[in-house]
Amino acid sequence: MGRLTFLRDIYHRLRGIYYQITAGFIKNLMPRTLFGRSIMIVVLPILLLQILVTYIFYERHWDDVARRLAQGVAGDVSAVISLRDRFPGKVAETDILSIARGQMRLAVSIDEGALLPEGSDKQKSYGFLESHLATAMRESLPARAFNISTNTKLESVIILIQLPDGVLQVIVRDKRLFSSTTYIFVMWMVAISLVLLGVALLFLRNQMRPIRQLAMAAEQFGKGQFVDDFKPSGAQEIRSASRAFHVMKHRILRQITQRTEMLAGVSHDLRTPLTRMKLQLAMMPEDESKVSLQGDVADMEKMVEGYLAFAQGQEAEAVEDTDIPELFHDIVMNARRQGAAISLKAPETLRAELRPSGFKRCITNLVNNAARYATEIWITVKSTNSEIIITIDDDGPGIPEENRKDVFRPFYRLDPSRNVKTGGSGLGMTIARDVVHGHGGQIALGNSPAGGLQIEIRLPL
Repeated sequence: MGRLTFLRDIYHRLRGIYYQITAGFIKNLMPRTLFGRSIMIVVLPILLLQILVTYIFYERHWDDVARRLAQGVAGDVSAVISLRDRFPGKVAETDILSIARGQMRLAVSIDEGALLPEGSDKQKSYGFLESHLATAMRESLPARAFNISTNTKLESVIILIQLPDGVLQVIVRDKRLFSSTTYIFVMWMVAISLVLLGVALLFLRNQMRPIRQLAMAAEQFGKGQFVDDFKPSGAQEIRSASRAFHVMKHRILRQITQRTEMLAGVSHDLRTPLTRMKLQLAMMPEDESKVSLQGDVADMEKMVEGYLAFAQGQEAEAVEDTDIPELFHDIVMNARRQGAAISLKAPETLRAELRPSGFKRCITNLVNNAARYATEIWITVKSTNSEIIITIDDDGPGIPEENRKDVFRPFYRLDPSRNVKTGGSGLGMTIARDVVHGHGGQIALGNSPAGGLQIEIRLPL
């Protein structure tokens, strides 16, 4: 039992390996696109059908026709030889050869005293038609040596037959040995298949167009770009997917608008009581409690400004063709004017479709956060064929790995105190993340080679 179980396990493992190799091989051969796979689904049955029909036609019809035509020619040649043997003499021979030319369509001549090379009837390298003719000649003239060849233009077949007094030469036109309907059948079959394939390709291309339209709209919406509603077209399933995309898009836009308007309204309404509190504090006598209240009011005012900045980051801004190096140069110059030690490495020319004001606010927030804790900042901008990669490195204390996900939450602060001078309002990273996601990109935190925090932003082109 133990040996049987061991053999069964080996069998199952080998079968699993075989299935994995076969599946991987088939997967590599399969086209990547839906259009390519649809073409393969259409083309493969047509090819298999043509191969099957051609094989059956060749084995049954073509082979039978070629064999019967060869038997007819061999029978006529045999009849000419039989008549010559039965009616000797020059006059009879002339009449027999004339009948062969006129009624049998055979060009017959006799080379008296000639001999065929020895073993010429044992030739094995005959083609398709010659092989059928050779078989028919052996059946009709079993005792005669013969040789079969074709002329240089392949327009006729030459048959040499050894006679007692010479060699009989018979020239047979290819029309007697070959049926032209064979080529006509194959040509019609190939032509019809090509026409059907062209119709199928045209139909598939029209069916792929709505899918590409939906994919393009989803990609643009994922990048935060404005997408007009398009008319659903194509098959019923594609129309349903397009309508579902439109409904989803409007729900997301409505949710973003409601959240933005609510936050902007709350922040705006808070300014009125803050203004009254500042007026009342101005009328109060100078003492320690007044100084404390003024600090609290200033903190609240900065928080409200942070909320308004967050709401502005959610507002819809038109996408523009933006000069990326110039945008980062402005950010770096502003940071240097505020005393930050910052360097920039960017290509000379790089353009992308962005919301320039929102993206500039995002990078500015990240640079200001880095300048608050670090002494030097490095910004690197590079691009690939599909995306823009932006890295911001600093030599500050960094962010612990267990807190890197939390810093993107609204109002989350690493500083446990509520002092805005040391920790801000807790919305800077949230604004940056939303702006990056609004452009269809990703933002991630890591360890900088300088020992501080590294922020990596990837934006699709």
